[in-house]
Amino acid sequence: MSQTLWKVSLRAAPEAEEAVSQALAHTFGQAPCSFTNFGTGQTQVSVYLRQKPAWSAGARSRLQAELERLARRLHVETGKLSLTKLAPRDWAHSWKRHFKPIQIASTLLIRPSWSHKKPRQGQSLVILDPGLSFGTGHHPTTLFCLRQLAARRRPNQSQSVLDLGTGSGILAICAARLGYAPVKALDLDAEALRVARANASRNDVLSAIQFEEQDVLRLRRRQSGGYALICANLVSSVLLEARERIVSQLGCDGVLLAAGILKSEFCRVQAGYEGAGLKLVASQGKREWRSGAFRFAASGFK
Repeated sequence: MSQTLWKVSLRAAPEAEEAVSQALAHTFGQAPCSFTNFGTGQTQVSVYLRQKPAWSAGARSRLQAELERLARRLHVETGKLSLTKLAPRDWAHSWKRHFKPIQIASTLLIRPSWSHKKPRQGQSLVILDPGLSFGTGHHPTTLFCLRQLAARRRPNQSQSVLDLGTGSGILAICAARLGYAPVKALDLDAEALRVARANASRNDVLSAIQFEEQDVLRLRRRQSGGYALICANLVSSVLLEARERIVSQLGCDGVLLAAGILKSEFCRVQAGYEGAGLKLVASQGKREWRSGAFRFAASGFK
């Protein structure tokens, strides 16, 4: 891409990645991206802008203060905000060093276009270049959803999927490649949807996925039927506020994958969904993150 970009970024502990991402997204109205240096253990969260941000010294100070409050709440440290002007060739390739192929059991291989790793026999291949949007599959919450998608696929059975907050489209694309159908993917960010559609086209599943620009908080409640699997890789505040709307999309035997949750907030999310008639059937935590799979309790089947 020949256009110059501006990068607003800061270093953070992995535990603070989600909270920092939310703060930057709220300030700049655009989804950040992040990468973790596994050698140093540091995560860098960045927003890439096509124009230099017109923010005052006061606005910048307020954002820095908010980030420091988040860090104190999570008992971690964050760095200082930085603003960098990127030459046209800088941003397009710098993150490629950090995106390595991912294997999900024996069923999925996810790799970037510049990798030549070949899938094993029986593995579905997904080629993903996420660009400026969320979702390379390396984050623990995304990995949880990918593993659940692979484990819960029943060959020769019709299983539908709803992907809430699709980002780069990774979960919807992998679902389609695994044979789930129909697959619907929603996101509020038009740029994320553009990237997701491009990724779906590259993987020859664009016609198999219905993409839609939609706010989860305004999702229309479903009156009948429902999806076999719902991927809700969202922050806990959205999971709780949209709880009834999300649960209404779930089929009576369906499974809800709730991810993107800090460990300190998981009990609150679990209690909220159990209050809506679901029960926790699987859970996994890594670092400061916890994700869970929910389905209707025996007494709460539709």
